[in-house]
Amino acid sequence: MLVWISGAVAAAILVLVTVGVWIAPYDPMHQDLMNTAAGPGNGHLLGTDSLGRDVLALLMSGAHNAVIGPLVIALGAVLFGTTLGMMAGWYGGLLDTLLCRWADLMYALPGLLVVVVVVGVIDGGYWLAVCVLLVLSLPTAFRMTRSVAAAQARLPYVEAARTLGLPAGRIIFRHILPNIMPTVLATFLLDFVGALIGLSGLSFLGLGAPAGTPDWGSLLQDGQSMLTVNPWVSLAPGLLLVLTATSITLLGDWMYDRFTEEGAHR
Repeated sequence: MLVWISGAVAAAILVLVTVGVWIAPYDPMHQDLMNTAAGPGNGHLLGTDSLGRDVLALLMSGAHNAVIGPLVIALGAVLFGTTLGMMAGWYGGLLDTLLCRWADLMYALPGLLVVVVVVGVIDGGYWLAVCVLLVLSLPTAFRMTRSVAAAQARLPYVEAARTLGLPAGRIIFRHILPNIMPTVLATFLLDFVGALIGLSGLSFLGLGAPAGTPDWGSLLQDGQSMLTVNPWVSLAPGLLLVLTATSITLLGDWMYDRFTEEGAHR
């Protein structure tokens, strides 16, 4: 039952990301200065913010900024981290040692502090934050992929492929990669959830989405001063973040177990 609910939530978020800005009941940037900080009612299901903008419209259009960045981070981290992990697991030796030391060094860095300092000093905004978080997410994908790739490299089917003289690249991407896809998928979803929370946190601090741009993290920050007037300005994006992160995590657990079981029965 939880899987179906998680899937429905994920599908709803996907709809908001793709068409939310077009199906919103109001223009999210329209300011009604005669109706600021109003509670639910008067045609506004979740009320208005301090500038008189419709909260529901801000939530729906803000889904794009809230999700696209984490999606880019997760895809990039998995693409590069998985490639590095498979290379380290396959070749071993000096390459494996150097990449593992690099991952250890990256883990030792205080990730959030690094992002805050880099984005704050350079004043690069949303996409710079995405790039920095992507780089900081690489060690997770690398570590998780390396261990399973190294284990796969010692199995009989890989030894048979080596005996047949198949190129290393073909063995890695045509034979090993399909067998570690459950781990790759789990890593992708883990990175997505972490990036979703991290990027929203940066927007909350004013270092993510540009000022005035609809974003769940920015809405959380804007609603701080309005909790006694219209708490939905903060509660609604907070609930959406929790629902999205929880549903993706549960869906990822189910998919990992499902793919692992299918692989075991091959």
